[in-house]
Amino acid sequence: MPTPADGPEGSDDPFAVAEATRDVRKTVPVERPTEAVQAEDRPTVLVDEKVLGERPTVKVPGQRRPPARAKRAPLPIAVAFATTWAAVLCYLPVAAVIGLARTLEGEGGLGGAAHAGLAGWLLGHGVPIGTSIGPLGLPPLLLTMLIVWRLNRAGLHVTRAIGARRSGKVGDTLLVAFGIALMYSLLGSLAALAVDGKGTEVAPARAAINFFVLGLIGALAGALRGTDALSVLARHTPGALRAGLRTGAMAALFVLAAGAAATGLSVAVGGGQAADTISAYRTGVAGQAGITLLSLAYGANAAVWAAAYLLGPGFALGTGSAIRLTEVTAGPLPTLPLLAGLPDGPMGAAGAALLAVPVVAGAAAGWLLTLRLNRAGDQGGPPWSLVLGGGLLAGPAAGLLLAALCRASGGPLGDGRLATIGPDPWQVGLLATVVLGVSAAIGAAAARTFGPRPKA
Repeated sequence: MPTPADGPEGSDDPFAVAEATRDVRKTVPVERPTEAVQAEDRPTVLVDEKVLGERPTVKVPGQRRPPARAKRAPLPIAVAFATTWAAVLCYLPVAAVIGLARTLEGEGGLGGAAHAGLAGWLLGHGVPIGTSIGPLGLPPLLLTMLIVWRLNRAGLHVTRAIGARRSGKVGDTLLVAFGIALMYSLLGSLAALAVDGKGTEVAPARAAINFFVLGLIGALAGALRGTDALSVLARHTPGALRAGLRTGAMAALFVLAAGAAATGLSVAVGGGQAADTISAYRTGVAGQAGITLLSLAYGANAAVWAAAYLLGPGFALGTGSAIRLTEVTAGPLPTLPLLAGLPDGPMGAAGAALLAVPVVAGAAAGWLLTLRLNRAGDQGGPPWSLVLGGGLLAGPAAGLLLAALCRASGGPLGDGRLATIGPDPWQVGLLATVVLGVSAAIGAAAARTFGPRPKA
């Protein structure tokens, strides 16, 4: 502990102690020389208007102006242009194929080809065409997929044109989708009026409804992507429901991919019969090319029918017919190369193995669900409620999607025996809900238990 400094003897005055302990320093004066500063003689300049006028002018750079904003297109003009362009791009391939076949075979000129192409374009929207043998309502699903894709692009282009890109507003999305759907419905009505006549009867009201529905579906998908409203809706959707919808769509696509592979394999196995079918048409090269293109256009229908075949319910090729794993009953069929891959009879023991294909597809989708949740979850893994809930909800999502595709892939070919073609949407949807839902839940649970753990 410090001790106080010693002070003067017998003094208790603190000031005296401070004076005794203070260092005494000698003060030394400092002398600095002082210099006188004289101001320079500067001439005085008289500034007047003449002098100012003779001086050079210096241009000072002005402030940069902000770049002008891009002009936004009005919604009606953007909708009309994008929708019409999408319709033209979908109509021209149909008219070109039909026109080529008709021209080379000497069956009418450009007018007849344009009329027939317009009828085929309407058929791609599911609009039945009345003929002398009855209504033709079997849409080429590949053309329908092209139509939906072009409408999707139209929704994306209109969103950018009106300045709603990345806005995240659901209102802009609905506005664009309904605008395109209304415009597309108007185009469908005009096309129906142009085709309606002797030999080809079309209901304009039915065309307006079908065009509106397809326009709304395609444009809504594109507008959701363009405005980024899909991400906004996803953030406000419960996690289990979001996982179920995504897993269900994936399971349905896996089943459809298996159906497409089965269709291609069966047609390849029956390639000799398909070649004989094409050569049986005595219509020249153009006619045979038309038959081949027609079979390709209905190839997507065959993939959906094969998916229903793998699920169990199968499909029909005429009234009273049944094409399923355990039964094959069919009467006389049209001579098309695509039908060369039909099974000759029940599959027997091999059919039981084919029934496992949808189960494997659902389990694979469930396994991928857990892997996806692992990347976004903690080190302990995703909760069981999310894993099992997402797997079970995948069943209804996949069932609804497959049922809608079965409904779109079927239709009549006249009033005779081929009035019923395609799978039953209700049977396929219910069975897919049960099979894919249970298998997806099992696959998700297996991945949660035995799969790789998320990284820390």
